[in-house]
Amino acid sequence: MKKDAKNIETASVSTPLERLIRGAITRGGGWLPFDRYMAMALYAPGMGYYARSDRQFGSLPQSGSDFITAPELSPLFGAALAKQVGQALDGCDSRELWEFGAGSGALALQLLSALGDQVQRYTIVELSAVLRERQSAKLAAFATKVEWVDALPDAMQGVVVGNEVLDAMPVQLLHFDGVTWAEMGVTWDDDKLMWSDRATDHKPPFDCAFPPDSITEIHPQAEAFIATLGERLQRGAAFFIDYGFPEAEYYHPQRHMGTLMCHHRHQADGNPLLQVGEKDITAHVNFTGIAVAAQTAGMDILGYTSQAHFLMNCGVMDLLQGADIKTTANTQKLLTEHEMGELFKVIGFARGCKPAFNTAPLGFANGDRTHTL
Repeated sequence: MKKDAKNIETASVSTPLERLIRGAITRGGGWLPFDRYMAMALYAPGMGYYARSDRQFGSLPQSGSDFITAPELSPLFGAALAKQVGQALDGCDSRELWEFGAGSGALALQLLSALGDQVQRYTIVELSAVLRERQSAKLAAFATKVEWVDALPDAMQGVVVGNEVLDAMPVQLLHFDGVTWAEMGVTWDDDKLMWSDRATDHKPPFDCAFPPDSITEIHPQAEAFIATLGERLQRGAAFFIDYGFPEAEYYHPQRHMGTLMCHHRHQADGNPLLQVGEKDITAHVNFTGIAVAAQTAGMDILGYTSQAHFLMNCGVMDLLQGADIKTTANTQKLLTEHEMGELFKVIGFARGCKPAFNTAPLGFANGDRTHTL
């Protein structure tokens, strides 16, 4: 997306998904809010990006993939995370592990392999039937432990993990004209998808000196998801790994064009109206909003830190001893500041677990940044 709300390249409406979106625009009176558009572009059954048979995850564009996640990059990501998960399972008297949005199944395989008998049941919450099939094939050796659901139960217990889940939840886009905020949405005109603003009462949760023509995101769906999880997790812990910032950094004047980004064949662009359904659409996470939602729902914050600090706290440097050159090089990408080590953060929550665990969670022992939220 050319980051100018007045001058953004458009896309012709021609594919079945685009026609579906056009119908939604018509039913909405000629305008569709961006969060609904993003939900359709990513999750429309059989047509959305995550509902298609394409391979999204992988290390090279030649494989047909669009991006790589930490578990695909190095098996030591899951092996290190397993140290914290194992401590949480013991601290919460549970043998049940949950994963949201398990992708290729790589993280589930790493966790199940590392934790062994500490996990009796591994439940994957996955909306995509295509991804469920891939996960099932990868996790065949653990078939007796793994099950899939497409929604949270009314009550649950155990340990929850989610890697790059929150960033894929639809966001609302806001545009500032120098005086007031408007909500950005999608309309259809001259056989093209186009941007269109509408008046709104929404505004960023953090007040700063945004310059005119600024664009940013708010995250009601991700925050509602965390609130629901907090209400239903009767006893347990949750760990989410994603890229993002605390509120004061997220809504900084220097970030006045927002964080919305698309990924296709390992190339990034900023126009979600092009190649609809063929590329990922994502936005960074406002971790302050996530923390507030968790606390409001009754969960305690275990910690918040960078991915590098979290993995090192969990012993990844020890796991590197004796690793081959490829594994060593790829694991370093998870840790270095200019790669994934600083941009990605880890936040943890708990409810009803042993006080000793709550006060000394392994992954946040050094470098905890909860005070910045």
